[in-house]
Amino acid sequence: MNNNTRLGLRENWKQFTLLVIVNAFVGGMIGMERTIFPQFAEQTFGVASKTAILSFITAFGLTKATANYYTGRLANKFGRRCLLLFGWILAIPIPFMLIYAPNWAWVIVANMLLGVSQGLTWSSTIVMKIDLVGEKERGLAMGLNEFAGYFAVGLVAFFTGYVANHYGITPYPFYIGVFLSVGGLLLTLLWVKDTQVFVNQESTQNNTKSLRNVFVETTFKNKTLSAVTQTGLVNNLNDGMIWGLLPILLLSLRYNTENTGYITAIYPTVWGLGQLFTGKMADLYPKKGLLFWGMLLQGAAILLIPFVSSFAALAMLAAVLGLGTALVYPTFLATIAAATTPLQRAESIGTFRLWRDLGYAFGAVISGVTADFFGVGYAIALIGGLTVASAIIIKVRMPN
Repeated sequence: MNNNTRLGLRENWKQFTLLVIVNAFVGGMIGMERTIFPQFAEQTFGVASKTAILSFITAFGLTKATANYYTGRLANKFGRRCLLLFGWILAIPIPFMLIYAPNWAWVIVANMLLGVSQGLTWSSTIVMKIDLVGEKERGLAMGLNEFAGYFAVGLVAFFTGYVANHYGITPYPFYIGVFLSVGGLLLTLLWVKDTQVFVNQESTQNNTKSLRNVFVETTFKNKTLSAVTQTGLVNNLNDGMIWGLLPILLLSLRYNTENTGYITAIYPTVWGLGQLFTGKMADLYPKKGLLFWGMLLQGAAILLIPFVSSFAALAMLAAVLGLGTALVYPTFLATIAAATTPLQRAESIGTFRLWRDLGYAFGAVISGVTADFFGVGYAIALIGGLTVASAIIIKVRMPN
């Protein structure tokens, strides 16, 4: 063991800052699709069914969830940096696949690849930051990590909407993805270092009780871990719905691509910026309260969306939704890190992220089918109700 290895954000600020920048590139790859994809499906491929349009989110969610789990399982065996590099290599062809896609099935395959890439890259950066900072600053670390990722989602979502409105849905918006994937790969290859030595250092000082079966405890048995896991699933279930149905709703209200880009970008931008503050809050305040109020805010905002149509009202609800999500996102990961041993942390986070990102698939299927049969407004209301129910589960099940 290296005797010079010291845990802490200040002690490792250079490597930590680099990982924050890398995660911004990771988030930008999702932002590339965030505003324009429903219109891309309809205009380029003639896909009109809400369920069919949202199939790209289903494909993304299933593969990202699976990649999250195996990133957690394999992190100690192959090293975090190795998995991060592999994720970026997989990202390189994605924008070209979207530019030259001959049919919608090709787009689905590209999003399956994006899901695997995102699972490997985002999960690796999360675990590496937690490795670096130690116990006291996990919430702050996760706030900075998720800020970078989701602020980039919002920024790129706005930019692609602007580019699409002025230059067309394809190919120009996807050139952003070429820059992001190549840049992320080069940053990782040239400067990112593995963090296994920090895991070994913390393991000698940690007294947290080991879990008998990480997957089962995280999913079902451990009250803290399982409560957080169900909340993560519902959080991404509503995010999958917003990703797919909000642009469709805005187009039905006759918003152009640029204004759609503004509103769809507000939510992840507030989400991202908010985590600069809510991450530190997760270190200072009871995590249960942050999770409860965050999910309740999300549910309330979603339930109100079908009842408003003005730009100002929709923008305000998008901001409230972003604030609610900012409260829970760094808190999820800080809670799991505190409840697991350093050697089991990556697998428990991977299990949580498996279920959380399955929420994308569940959200896309549930909201798409409901929208096709009953209308977009009913689909949004259903997802809002499930989000409120998740907040109640946190209140009842999670220990104080």
